[in-house]
Amino acid sequence: MRLSRAFAVVTGGSDGIGYAIAQAFAREGADLCLVARNADRLADAAARLARSGIQVTTVAADLGHPVGLERVAAEIAGLGRAVDVLVNNAGTATFVPYLEADRAQYDHSIALNVTAPFFLTQALVPLMPAARGSVINISSYFSGKMLPGRPSSLYSLTKGALNSLTKAMAYELAPRGIRVNAIAPGTVDTDLRRRTIAAMPEDAQRAMEELVKRLYPLGRIGQASDLGGIAVFLASSEAAWTTGAIFAIDGGLTIT
Repeated sequence: MRLSRAFAVVTGGSDGIGYAIAQAFAREGADLCLVARNADRLADAAARLARSGIQVTTVAADLGHPVGLERVAAEIAGLGRAVDVLVNNAGTATFVPYLEADRAQYDHSIALNVTAPFFLTQALVPLMPAARGSVINISSYFSGKMLPGRPSSLYSLTKGALNSLTKAMAYELAPRGIRVNAIAPGTVDTDLRRRTIAAMPEDAQRAMEELVKRLYPLGRIGQASDLGGIAVFLASSEAAWTTGAIFAIDGGLTIT
């Protein structure tokens, strides 16, 4: 097992991409701390993951608020374990036309997609073992690619910032032996995506589905499980010389 005896923190770990990454880590022997807002979903996810024989702890908190960030950092520190891996996956996706975006939407997007990974990583770095810590940020293809009919100014802004933060953190934390990388998925079939699509007018939904099918060279959107392998690689010693990289896991969407 590539992550045997490792301890990994996964934010947004109760469902979707975060849960799929947690599953992949569990299969490789890592103990887990899942962070998310909904305590019931966390408990359910933890129970399922624990069946593989690993230890799973949970922290229910909203990382979009300073109090939530501080509590998560304090509870993880209180566990008394070295943090080998941190996956900054929790986030929000707000798609509104640039000219209609308001300050509340802006502040919420920045708080959860940029501020949370910035300060949670900062708080947990002292708990990371020298020459073994790995930070994995979950970005998006929207950091550099726009789609017709999909106004993404807010989301693209935050994921572009996260990519830049990934590279800067990788540079600054390298003397500690801590590696920082990002995964930039294409469209992934998650509950969040389904809710976002469901909120669109029916004609826009049909147009979006047809566009997605045409855009992907591999002929399909992703499943959350498609991201588990790259996450395990980045968390493991196999990626010991890999830092500051942004990995496009997107079915070929960003080839051109």
